[in-house]
Amino acid sequence: MAENSSIKFIPQIEPWIDEAELRELEEVIKSTFITENKKTEELEKLFSEYTGAKYTVAYANGTMALFAALHSLGIKEGDEVIVPDLTFVATANAVILAGAKPVFCDVDKDSLGITKEFVEKKLTNKTKAIMPAHLYGNAVLMGEIMDLAKEKGLFVIEDAAQGVGVKLNGKHVGTFGDIGVLSFYGNKTITMGEGGLIMTDSKELAQKCFAFKNHGRPIKGIFTHEEIGYNFSTTDLNAAIGVAQMKKLARIIARKREMRDLYKKLMPKVKFYEYKENIDCVPWFTNIKVEDPQKLAEYLKTNSIGTRRFFPPLHTQPCYKNTDYFSGEYYGSTDAFEHGLSLPSTVTLQDSQIKYIAEKINAYFKN
Repeated sequence: MAENSSIKFIPQIEPWIDEAELRELEEVIKSTFITENKKTEELEKLFSEYTGAKYTVAYANGTMALFAALHSLGIKEGDEVIVPDLTFVATANAVILAGAKPVFCDVDKDSLGITKEFVEKKLTNKTKAIMPAHLYGNAVLMGEIMDLAKEKGLFVIEDAAQGVGVKLNGKHVGTFGDIGVLSFYGNKTITMGEGGLIMTDSKELAQKCFAFKNHGRPIKGIFTHEEIGYNFSTTDLNAAIGVAQMKKLARIIARKREMRDLYKKLMPKVKFYEYKENIDCVPWFTNIKVEDPQKLAEYLKTNSIGTRRFFPPLHTQPCYKNTDYFSGEYYGSTDAFEHGLSLPSTVTLQDSQIKYIAEKINAYFKN
């Protein structure tokens, strides 16, 4: 079937960029100080105030922030870190970069997050940390994870890359564990193009993470390096975009929720992935559960509608084929991949476009 050329293609996701970002960028460019400086500090302060984290450290991207978090906690070769089988590969690859072994853990097929029950099955005497991932604007139930970590003496690093604005029992995700990480990649709830942020209530860990991204130095501009570090800094150009995006965040969150509510109203017979009452969700993507997501995705593409499949489970990824990172069955992550589909979720999407998408999906199921 040929693509419908009568309407403009609706992408699954794209950032909301306008004059606000240009104004912040212009301010930085006029200052001529475009590397990490005052605008980055402003971004970190905004996030400390918003999330409640005592300390925040901006990073070049979320993957390096996860790596730094692991490094600062002393995770090393011979250690094991439990990660969800359903996540982007960066979660596991950060563990590998730290020299440790990622151990893939199944997820709940409805919430898409790890649970205490699944984590316990993967514990060994080499386990040093748990790395829950808050996916698609939902939240892992951190109470039981933190209780287990305390009982077993484990660190908790939260991969909250998709969790900007998401709260569990009124507390921002990424602030439950020892360290939490946000991502500002181009398709995230707010973006800097590339960027990440470390959140922690530990001054010592914050200082370690800062030095690690600053060539092992506690401050910039000196040339004595007490430890080995690297350059994982961001720039004030990236931070300028992030500051502008933060000023839009309340509107972004409100619109994301409005869009999901409208999708649900217009498609009453379609099954949506839901959120528990104690979770203040921010639907990064609006997701539905269908029998054959690939077939529906292909049909929608012919009607100029973009979608995205869920992440393939880590245990199916070719890059991990010959590893011992996984064992047993992964029912939850497999179910999610086999049935989950992300609908267009850009905040600038018009109601009329959502209605068009809903009409096509309803027609697909009717036929």
